[in-house]
Amino acid sequence: MMLLKELDKTNKSFEDIKHVDENGVEFWYARELQNVLNYTEWRKFNDVIEKAKTACENSNCNALEHFVGSDKMVKIGSGAERKQKDYKLSRYACYLIAQNGDSRKKVIALTQTYFAVQTRKQEITEKEYTMLTEDEKRFYQRDLTRKGNYSLNQTAKKAGVKNFDKFHNSGYKGLYNGETADDIAKRKGLRYREDILDNMGSDELIANLFRISQTEQKLKKDNIQTEKEANKTHYNIGKNIREVIAKNGGTMPEDLPTPEKSLKQLEKENNKSLKMIKNR
Repeated sequence: MMLLKELDKTNKSFEDIKHVDENGVEFWYARELQNVLNYTEWRKFNDVIEKAKTACENSNCNALEHFVGSDKMVKIGSGAERKQKDYKLSRYACYLIAQNGDSRKKVIALTQTYFAVQTRKQEITEKEYTMLTEDEKRFYQRDLTRKGNYSLNQTAKKAGVKNFDKFHNSGYKGLYNGETADDIAKRKGLRYREDILDNMGSDELIANLFRISQTEQKLKKDNIQTEKEANKTHYNIGKNIREVIAKNGGTMPEDLPTPEKSLKQLEKENNKSLKMIKNR
């Protein structure tokens, strides 16, 4: 029970310092993670980061995509400023840092255990998936689409995409017969800036996940180098998936029911229930 409480505290600390950029991509600042992991000296923490970057490259991943330089100017007194080294880290980068940290530190050991638990949650078999409730399937598919969009954004950026709203709307237009993200949100009756993916059922999320993964593959395979071609590719992939759904007599994504509660609502209710249980 004590371990579970400590893991929950570690989880909260880690998620509390999460940031989300304008494209919906989550990231963590290394300087903030340094504090959570109880490293008082940047020099020692930077050594851990360098080991994590090496581990990333050894896993055939591009470290530059997971450890993005984010230096900033900070005041040092008398109005003077100096450059302070920092990184924007992906979740995978944070995982590698934890794995390469000093496990003698209790918080590092707990963080390593936390990531081990989270990894196991993703290792779900087809049989296990069929046994999930619809809301559990939604959480699972939403996590996959979040990771898929992050990877797609990195590939699209290399292809020359700068206007990511237009890029993602191109995909939605193809899949949803001309509807943009705002159109989908309005049809679903969502509040301003409420996440449309958090308000989709598992089948609708699966259709979007397929759109995301196929677009990324196409951008890489065809070596797309311009924003215009990237947008066109995303639109065509969405349209092709829509045509396959129609050919197989499936339900169009815009005709699938919108769940009564968003995933954020469900998560909030679950956290509230857990808190009540702990306070008993």
